[in-house]
Amino acid sequence: MTTLNTVWPLFDLMLATPRLELRPIRGHEIPAAVAAAQSGIHARDRNPFSTPWTELPAEELGPNMARWYWRCRAECTPESWTLLLGIWRGGEFIGCQDVGAKDFATLKTVSTGSWLKQSVQGRGFGKEMRAAVALYAFDWLGAEVAESEAASWNEASLGVSRSLGYELNGITRKAWGTQVETVQHVRLTPDSFKRPDWTLKVEGHEAAANFLKVT
Repeated sequence: MTTLNTVWPLFDLMLATPRLELRPIRGHEIPAAVAAAQSGIHARDRNPFSTPWTELPAEELGPNMARWYWRCRAECTPESWTLLLGIWRGGEFIGCQDVGAKDFATLKTVSTGSWLKQSVQGRGFGKEMRAAVALYAFDWLGAEVAESEAASWNEASLGVSRSLGYELNGITRKAWGTQVETVQHVRLTPDSFKRPDWTLKVEGHEAAANFLKVT
């Protein structure tokens, strides 16, 4: 029998850490993601996102998020892909961790981004979910480099990067909504990675890797 997971095997991918479950966001789970975002992610005067999507009016935020999730899925090919992984803790949606790549077969490089709702920040979840995708990228996908970036003032994000062994990789000036920000780039390799003391559990990898043509 042909099922949605047969047609789109990425839906079977699941990464599990000691406290969190990371898996692709399905259509019926978008409302939970929207509710988590609407509950608050950051201080009003400090937006950590280069595209200020969190500043949209409530009636526009949901449709905008849905469009983004659907766009990433529609444009997912072996040459350019982004996995938008929802973060669940005890059945509650608390944030999103993405991992993506362009020309992965050649470059073996992934990039990551994430957010957590404010009510669960400061408990180490950000580090745990970033460690999860780094482990998956290096140990399962065969990546050689993982890259990320953050505004230079975003100590929470940069602190997670430092704690996992990311090295500074230059700065740039970028348009951050209507503002200009200094952006710190960071880079992680299997050699510099400070691995967690827990083991990542992975389900659905083989079908996902075949779908993305990752060998």
